[in-house]
Parts: sequence; C-alpha cells; structure tokens
Amino acid sequence: MSSIDMFSRLTSETAILRTRLETLTRQASTGRRADVMGDLGAEAPRSVSLRGELGRRELYGRTLAQAQGRTGIMQEALGRMTEIAREFRTTITQRINPNDQRSLLTVQQQARSALTEMAHLLNTRHTGEYLFAGSDLDNAPIADPDGLATGQMAQDVAAEIGTLAVNGAATVLANTRTIAQSTASGVTPFSARLTADEVLAPASREARQSVPSSEGELLGFGIHANRNAEAVSTGETTGSWARDLMRGLMSVAALTPDQMADPAQFQSLVEGIRAGFTSAEYALGEEAGALGHVEARMGSAEVRHERLSIVLRGQLADIEEVDLAEAITRLQATRTTLEASYRAIGSLSELTLSKFLR
Repeated sequence: MSSIDMFSRLTSETAILRTRLETLTRQASTGRRADVMGDLGAEAPRSVSLRGELGRRELYGRTLAQAQGRTGIMQEALGRMTEIAREFRTTITQRINPNDQRSLLTVQQQARSALTEMAHLLNTRHTGEYLFAGSDLDNAPIADPDGLATGQMAQDVAAEIGTLAVNGAATVLANTRTIAQSTASGVTPFSARLTADEVLAPASREARQSVPSSEGELLGFGIHANRNAEAVSTGETTGSWARDLMRGLMSVAALTPDQMADPAQFQSLVEGIRAGFTSAEYALGEEAGALGHVEARMGSAEVRHERLSIVLRGQLADIEEVDLAEAITRLQATRTTLEASYRAIGSLSELTLSKFLR
C-alpha cells in the first residue's frame, strides 16, 4: 500500500473516530443515545409507542391521586355529619324530658348551631371547587349556609311542630317529612341546579362525578348534597340522609316548653325525631363505607399504574439511554485511538521524497 493510500485511509478512519468521539462525549454528558427521535433508527417507533403508553399510565395515576384528595375531604365531612346525627340521637334528644321544661334550655341553640355547621360541611370545597354540588363546581349546594337555621324550610317545620297539641305527633311527623322533601323554590335550601336535577326522573338525573381508572372503566365518587349516592335510607326518613338530618335538627330547634302540655304526644314526637336521626346516621355510615370502597379501588388502580410505569420507564431507558459507565469507558478508548491516529497521520506527513525513495 502506498503512503498516499495509507494517508487517505488514516484520514478517513480518523474522521470516523472523531464523529464517534463527539457522539460518545454527548452521550456521556446527557445520558441519552440521541438528541432527536430519528437518530434512534429502527427503535424509534417502539420508543414512540412506549412514551405514549407511559404518558397514559402517568395521567391515570395523577387523576386518581387528585380524586383521592377530594374523597378524603369528603370523608371528613361525612364523618362529622355522622357525629352530629349520632350526638343528637344518643345524647341530646335523650336528655329532653317532657316533665322537665329546663331540659330544653340549650337544646334549641345546639340544633341551630349544628344546622349551620352541617350547611358549611355540605359546602366543603377543595381547590376552589364544591365537593357536594355535582357538576356545578363553582356554586355552593347550600346557597345561604348561615341562614339555614332560620330559612323558609326551618320556619315551615317550626310552624308544624307548633301544631302538636292540635294535630298529634303522627301527623306532625308526617307533615315535617313532607316539608323536608320539598323541592319548591324558596322552601328547599339547596341550589337551583341541584333542585332542578332532583325533580327529574332517576334515569335522567346527572351522573355522579367519576374518575377513569383504566381504559373504559370509571369509578364514581361524587355525592350530591340533596340526594343519596349509594346509601339507601330506611325507617323514619325522607329518602335522603341530608334532608333527614336537616329535618331532625330543625324539629329540635322548634321544640318549646308549651308543647310539653301533653307529655305523651310530646314524647312520641321526640321519639319520631330521634328515629329520623337514626336513619340519617346509618345512611351516612353506609355512604361513607361505599365511598371508602371506591377509594380502595382508586388506590389499587393507582399502584397498578405506577408499577406499570416503572416497567415502561425501564423499557424506554433501554432504548433511549446509555450506560454511563460503559459510555465513559468507550469514550476514553476512542479518545486514545483517535490520538494514536493523529500521531500516525503526523508521522506520515513528515515523509520526504528522499526518505520515501530510500
């Protein structure tokens, strides 16, 4: 081989080594095989597919985590309303004695305070959105929470409680149940949007808010303030744990010593009110339990997506990333080879015609 051919070959190989060195230097610096997808060659389509699948899994995980943040706060609200129903069932109404007018001294105020607290619990918000308002996330389900204890429904219940001596406990309880079930504007304390949805046939009502847990699978977790989601209210009930609790608290707030004139009827009324608290408490517990089951499914789905995401990241890394230790070793070896190539080219360039002819 002539010196010219050798020089040409060394120059070509050096150019290849220089390109390889630049690639290895970039890989060692960034940890990635290529800067653009097209440089991955035959692996590019698989990389695109893996990235798409990873993006879907990560989106599912984020959405499920956000939904669990909402359900956690909803559980706190449901738990506190359950405590209110239990407290009035087991303690406050038990203290009311038809033969002791003093037993009503603090009961009315406790009931009014509980009504206000309940209204604010139903108006609970998370990241600026109302949790018990259905899809109407920007408007409170209870338009006037501080006025619930003195609103039209409370006034109508109080007026009916005042007829105890004339109508008797059974009629009063039936009439207060009807009042609490009212969807009439100006009577119901619930928002216009919730009320309009409630009067529709069950099949036409707005679906519960839900979160996708996988392709084609939705987990419903939303609860409308004015109607049960999963719970079935039984016993002395309006059919809604929220209305049962409101009705009971409004009834307790309306009790007066004058109604104790007929101890038997008064006791029957109080027993009926207590039964309403029982229905509210049990239905609230059932609602919280059903929501807890959904939360468990959300958690399982989130873990599943995270595990799959880890696998997908590993597969994607095998395509797009380099082993840094290996890349650095190859970089050093290539640099050494390139330096040797430069020395060889330098030696050839020093050849003179006289040296070549010897």
